[in-house]
Amino acid sequence: MSADTVEPLSKVDSAVDSTEPASPSDAKARHRRTSSTVSGVYNINDLEKEGKELSIAPETQRLNWKLNTSPATLDEKDVLKKHLCEPPVKRIDLHFPLGLEVTARNLKGVTIKDALDAIYKQFKKKADDELGENPVLAGFEWDKEESWTRLVVHQKKEGQASSGGGKKSKKNKDEA
Repeated sequence: MSADTVEPLSKVDSAVDSTEPASPSDAKARHRRTSSTVSGVYNINDLEKEGKELSIAPETQRLNWKLNTSPATLDEKDVLKKHLCEPPVKRIDLHFPLGLEVTARNLKGVTIKDALDAIYKQFKKKADDELGENPVLAGFEWDKEESWTRLVVHQKKEGQASSGGGKKSKKNKDEA
């Protein structure tokens, strides 16, 4: 290479001889591993750009799962394997009304178990009396007007049977 030939600049490390790769893995093509990507599983941001709507698995409303107990203690183990939403996504933020936000991730599609595990990780060290007046998961809500990329977590009082409407059961404070 002479001084008067113009070539586009490339990243150069003076400590490495450019004729041989530094290690055998450097000689391979540089691209992301494709084995961890599964067809049919989307990035939530791509779904937002395409305008594809999410539908949440209705089973989450019937779990009666206490936030500080392990998801492994649930009776319905087969429900945990289901995708949290359709179409399946690689990651999704779960937003609590008081501001806490956790992220559930799974490259093969976020399952109900992945979501419960992410929530449990935040609440496992809390005592029952620290969970507030609504310590049980009531379900998730996707509000595309508020945020396309996250689900709102709804909670309810312990042992409360899921009602037909289901989502706005928090307003039952006239029990005194």
